[in-house]
Amino acid sequence: MEAEARTKNLTGNLAKLKTMGMLWALIVICVIAAIISPQFLKASNIVNVIRLVSINGIIAMGMTFVVLTGGVDLSVGAIVGVVAVSVAMLFQRNVPIALAVAVGLVIGAVLGAINGLGVTKGKLAPFIMTLGSLTALQGVSLYLANGSPQNWRDTGIDFKFLGQGTLLGIPVPVYIFAVVFLISLYVLKYTEFGRNVYAVGDSREAARLSGINTKKVEALCFVITGFLSALSSIILISRLSVGEPTAGDGYELDALAMVYIGGCSTSGGSGSVVGTLIGAILLSVISNVLNLLGVSPFIQKVVKGLIIIGAVLLEKQGKKARN
Repeated sequence: MEAEARTKNLTGNLAKLKTMGMLWALIVICVIAAIISPQFLKASNIVNVIRLVSINGIIAMGMTFVVLTGGVDLSVGAIVGVVAVSVAMLFQRNVPIALAVAVGLVIGAVLGAINGLGVTKGKLAPFIMTLGSLTALQGVSLYLANGSPQNWRDTGIDFKFLGQGTLLGIPVPVYIFAVVFLISLYVLKYTEFGRNVYAVGDSREAARLSGINTKKVEALCFVITGFLSALSSIILISRLSVGEPTAGDGYELDALAMVYIGGCSTSGGSGSVVGTLIGAILLSVISNVLNLLGVSPFIQKVVKGLIIIGAVLLEKQGKKARN
């Protein structure tokens, strides 16, 4: 028991060191960014960065739950597209804003539940199940929208505040993201469900033998991810004032990059939403700096891919060192 406690303490300390390391990396990158691009520290640019962190970070918070169980969700971007088109089409039919938003959130949760059922009941690997969902849902959103963006400008519905509004000079999406982050932090750190999420990721069989309903925990994590993807989609269409069927393309890459950069283990059981928050800020700052420097968006994709590979390699090396 004493040896086990020591091992847990060592693992916890290593996780904290990893998070602190990412925090220092973020500070260094911000300093470099301020030196090479005078535009970086301008108030308008800072607002753009934190808004970007908020929209993508909400999805990353949901992805953290799935990754902590040892899974992955590749369908989050496609869920964003389906919800964006669905809510926009409801607005076109003059459905009240509150009802349309509620329907969009339910759609996201249901799509997440389908992924969860495929993994737990269908016994499909999360990668395969969500890859199939990604392809299918991309087709659904394009079919519903007939391949074109859906706007509601002629209806008179004003749905700009959620994505474009500010409170005390801070974008509204930042407040929403802060609430999502705090709730996620509380759930994972202080609730039985949160402890079960870590237990399932650490050892699914040991969790099952200790009485945890592992299938329920896994399924709920996919529901959370689907719900938060829908929330991000609703903020996005409020910002753009249009429901674009391809709005979420590539969001799964960004979310995974944020989670893995933040220190979550690919095998589950290790990581935190605090690390994901740092990863989200770090990746958003890097993307912003590359934009300011006029780097091609195609090269930016290369950079993101290399960042994911590097983060996973570091995590693997850290695991070898611990063993």
